[in-house]
Amino acid sequence: MTHATEFAPGIIVQDIAPPLRLSDFKLIAFDMDSTLINIECVDEIADAAGRKAEVAAITEAAMQGVITDYKESLRQRVALLRGVPVAHMEQVLRERMQYNPGAQALVAACRSAGLATLLVSGGFTFFADHVRAGLGIQYARSNVLEVQDGQLTGRMVDQDWGDICDGQEKRRTVLELAALLGVSRAQIIAVGDGANDLPMMAIAGLSVAFRAKPSVRAQARIAINSGGLDRLLEVVQS
Repeated sequence: MTHATEFAPGIIVQDIAPPLRLSDFKLIAFDMDSTLINIECVDEIADAAGRKAEVAAITEAAMQGVITDYKESLRQRVALLRGVPVAHMEQVLRERMQYNPGAQALVAACRSAGLATLLVSGGFTFFADHVRAGLGIQYARSNVLEVQDGQLTGRMVDQDWGDICDGQEKRRTVLELAALLGVSRAQIIAVGDGANDLPMMAIAGLSVAFRAKPSVRAQARIAINSGGLDRLLEVVQS
C-alpha cells in the first residue's frame, strides 16, 4: 500500500523517506517534451500546417494514456506534418522552445554527482540534438523525421535500434544503458510527464513526475507539481 505525503509545497512523495543522496544514484533518464523543455514539439511543428489543434488533441490523448498505441498515434501526427518546411522547425527551435525552469541546474548537479545522463524522447532528433548539446547530456535517443527537398514527408526514418521511440523503447534504452554502465535498477532515476514515460519510470529505483498527467503523478515516487525541475534537489540532495 502506498503512502503519499506532501514533502514541501508542490512536492508529493510516496513510500520514500527523504532526504536521499544524489550520489547514491548512477544514471538519470529524462523525457524531453514538456519535461526538459516547455513545448510539445510535434504540436508546434503542426502549427505551420494549420493543424495544431488536431495534432495537439492526439498528443494530449496519448500523454493521458487514452490512446494506448503510442507508435500509431505518433505516425498519425507526423503524417499531418507533410509539407512543413524545415525552416519552420528552425523557427520553433529559435522562438518557441525553451528549457523548463531548473533543467540546467538539475542536469549540472547530476553530472557533478557522477551520474550518467540520458535524454530519451518520443520527440525528434531535430530538437533533441540541440537540447542534448545545450544541457550537456551524454546520451540521447529520439525519432528522426524524414525530409525531402527541405520539407517534411510525413514519415519517420527507421534507425538501427528500431522504428519509433515509444514507451517500451524508452524502457529498453534505459535498461540497455544501465547494463552497459554496470548500473542497477535501484541506481536509476527516471523523470517524465506522460503515459509513455511510465514504462521507464516503472523500472527505475526513483521515478519522478514533473508537472505530469494525473496517471503519471499517481504512480511516481516523487511528483513535482510546481516550480522547476531542480526542486528534485530538495528531496534528493547533491
